[in-house]
Amino acid sequence: MKVIGICGSPRGQSSRTKRLVEAVIRGAGGQGAETEFVDLCALTVRPCTGCETCYATGFCIHGDDAAALLEGMATADGIVLGSPVYIDHVTAQMKAFIDRTADAIHCQRMHGRYGCSVATTWGSGGNEVVEYLNHVLHWLGVVTVGGMWVALGENPEALLPAEREAETLGETLAEAIRTRRKYPGQEEEIGENWQAFREIVRENRASWPHEYAYWKERGWL
Repeated sequence: MKVIGICGSPRGQSSRTKRLVEAVIRGAGGQGAETEFVDLCALTVRPCTGCETCYATGFCIHGDDAAALLEGMATADGIVLGSPVYIDHVTAQMKAFIDRTADAIHCQRMHGRYGCSVATTWGSGGNEVVEYLNHVLHWLGVVTVGGMWVALGENPEALLPAEREAETLGETLAEAIRTRRKYPGQEEEIGENWQAFREIVRENRASWPHEYAYWKERGWL
């Protein structure tokens, strides 16, 4: 069992979101998971240009770190996303990476994985960011086991109990992976997304030969 945690905070070692992501994967590690922490902002991830080259060829025009990170996610059993709230949304760095997942979404490369999301905020927007990050995981085909956020503006000491809650979330993630826990409502939604992307890829097979071949190779078409 492998769980990868990806933190989108640009604050490095002083990041409180980093501490939450690390707490989640620590909880999963305590349940036997091999874990990996990724500081997204230490990588080079250039913004998507919408050129559709990845749809056609499977390769991005940007020779940066996004491809290796996507491969790491695809080989993991669990995926954790974390971001602080910046103007009611994820950080620019996290959003840039999310935009680069378009081909992985079309190909449903993370289908069958489990995941969760965490966020930190001064006072508001935490729930919305967690919901957004989990929504992105759903688009990738990932079933989410929950999420959590903490407001720290008036009470920085709230981070300590939040870390304990994050560890529990990581334990839940590991248990869901181990038991292949069912989430019927999510699985129905993800199944509908899967069907929709299959039709999109089929309809665009002449323009997107890489994605069409990917689905064919997996026996999905």
